[in-house]
Amino acid sequence: METIDWKNLGFGYLKTDYNIRCTYKDGEWGELEVSNSEYLNLHMAATCLHYGQESFEGLKAFRGKDDKIRIFRMDENAMRMQDSSLGTMMAILPIEKFEEAAIKAVQLNKRFVPPYESGAALYIRPFLFGTGAQVGVKPSNEYMFILFVTPVGPYFKGGFQTTPFVIMREFDRSAPLGMGKYKVGGNYAASLVAGAKAHELGYSNVFYLDSQEKKYIDECGAANFFGIKNNTYITPKSSSILPSITNKSLMVLAEEMGMNVERRQIPVEELATFEEAGACGTAAVISPIERIDDYDLKISYIFSFDGKPGPISEKLYKKLQAIQYGDEPDTHGWVTVVE
Repeated sequence: METIDWKNLGFGYLKTDYNIRCTYKDGEWGELEVSNSEYLNLHMAATCLHYGQESFEGLKAFRGKDDKIRIFRMDENAMRMQDSSLGTMMAILPIEKFEEAAIKAVQLNKRFVPPYESGAALYIRPFLFGTGAQVGVKPSNEYMFILFVTPVGPYFKGGFQTTPFVIMREFDRSAPLGMGKYKVGGNYAASLVAGAKAHELGYSNVFYLDSQEKKYIDECGAANFFGIKNNTYITPKSSSILPSITNKSLMVLAEEMGMNVERRQIPVEELATFEEAGACGTAAVISPIERIDDYDLKISYIFSFDGKPGPISEKLYKKLQAIQYGDEPDTHGWVTVVE
């Protein structure tokens, strides 16, 4: 294995030794299989290619100071994948099979789990897709589940630091009663043009408003938003937002820190009242927001503390990471230690 510069690892794909696969045929899931191939043989009329029958997840494994490897909240990812299957009419993968595949992949690729305090982690990418050949618009009768792992560095270069976001009303990520609450590839394809325009303008990502009225905050890029004011953690409530497992965890930690937690509609003008703001998700954990520029109304909402993350965002970030790495006791049963 070539030597990996763990401290300068980017957020990208790096080949590892093995991936885990499982097929669904004749109404049932088969046994897990280990593969060393990065490729798959797929029918050209597979429903995943034509009708978007596909979903994926993202979770991480961390190496602790004690050299133990911990996977964070994989049961939540397994349940969210089941929800995505309901939304796309795919076969439901049992939670036990999902967890078994994740543990097996981490065990087989444990030499790729970055060392403690390198700032890197092992990213786990499970995905499920329709493989049966169809030309009419209908669900497949055959599916494949694959889980691969790859070591990754911080999602944003420089790690935990503030970045600017931009509101652009010409773009929607998802519609109410649409597919926004499912982790499917189409939602990410729908964000590429907006994301590219934001990057061209010097922003880390687009800040989406609700697509129905353009009055309320929805998501920032592919991450959930939270704002902090008056000792309260506030995050949007919307039917078109992907329920972030990181956000769910941060809400619990905020309450334990003595904060109030509100999940509700957030009018865009309320941004002016927040002391801190951030985007949260598996890839970045927390991305503190420096400012949000309203591209259309030419207004800026500034949250930066001299270019640094706010104290509450930093406290939440450190607390969650301490649990993930095993530096603090896991009182919620969130981590699974890989033997």
